[in-house]
Amino acid sequence: MNKKVPLRSCVVTREKLEKKQLLRIVRNKENEVSIDLTGKLNGRGAYIKKDLEVLNKAIKSKALERHLECPIKEDIYEEIKRIIETGE
Repeated sequence: MNKKVPLRSCVVTREKLEKKQLLRIVRNKENEVSIDLTGKLNGRGAYIKKDLEVLNKAIKSKALERHLECPIKEDIYEEIKRIIETGE
């Protein structure tokens, strides 16, 4: 019997993808935004596809900011870009 793979939606493309193809961005109660590589951090999470084109769309459309309901600093986007490029 195959184990069901959990799917999550990318907030930019609306695609349903496996968690390992996505990056989770989290806003905690203190309104701090961080990248959740474990998938276990508390707070409001948003998933984005590990794809530079999708990241650029997210920055332009502010999709992550809307979803997390707070502004996102440039260094968070830089870190996301680095993670996508290195394939972590």
